[in-house]
Amino acid sequence: MDILSWSIIGVLLILLAFYSSRLAHNDDEGKNDIGLALLDFGRAFPNEAIRSLHFTNEGAAVFVRLFDNRAGFMRKVRGGHYACRLIAPGAVRVQPLENGRGFAVDFTDDPPYSGTFEFASAPEAAEVSLWLLENYVHPEDREEPAPSAERA
Repeated sequence: MDILSWSIIGVLLILLAFYSSRLAHNDDEGKNDIGLALLDFGRAFPNEAIRSLHFTNEGAAVFVRLFDNRAGFMRKVRGGHYACRLIAPGAVRVQPLENGRGFAVDFTDDPPYSGTFEFASAPEAAEVSLWLLENYVHPEDREEPAPSAERA
């Protein structure tokens, strides 16, 4: 009976330790879960190929660069998943933050997604802002005019 009592107490202690470790789970560990971000964006836009992802400092938003040089945006919602959207050319305004490590974004076609976003470093913020700038220029405006036939 003594061994049975100690066995039950040992099992209960192991269960308590496991349960308390799950409760004390730090949310920062999963804040930049690249796999979950890729899955959520892939479900939302299955025909889009992702080139690069950049998470904000707090992990609440992700900026996505696609292979065709367009950009996407993901905001973390309840349950740890992401609400995903493609950024339409000309549908975003970007203003730099004073610290240089972020910017304020105004999505003109979907204001609830607007906000200020800060990154780990200034170069990372600059890279993402260049994606948004590249996305801002419509592809037809980037094409060079055909050479004229009047040259002699």
